[in-house]
Amino acid sequence: MLIGAGACLLAGPAVARLRAHPAPAAAQDQAPNRREFTIRATEYRFSPDRIEVTQDDLVKLTIQSGDVAYSFTIDEYRLARRVPAGGSTTIEFRADRPGTFPYYSNMTNDGRHASMRGELVVRAR
Repeated sequence: MLIGAGACLLAGPAVARLRAHPAPAAAQDQAPNRREFTIRATEYRFSPDRIEVTQDDLVKLTIQSGDVAYSFTIDEYRLARRVPAGGSTTIEFRADRPGTFPYYSNMTNDGRHASMRGELVVRAR
């Protein structure tokens, strides 16, 4: 019999279970894929206007302007960046939730920005 504060005695199968190695990582614990895309904004259009990734991918978007200044916004991911005329902007994020998310230009200096639409499709893992 052991008497004392905080004493613990383990023997037999309990010790073997404690020493066992952890189970291998499940598929969802694998390192995420890195996905890179270039989106061209020109003549008030995005090209491509559809991007597909898998949930938990690390996504890098480079948005290039071919003429005037634009913006690139995905509300659900809280992303909004200005793209300077003739320049580019890079956005990086983790696609952490599945669904279809619109992207658009939120510039208001020309009504043609309102027609700039595309979609980010995040497939469930």
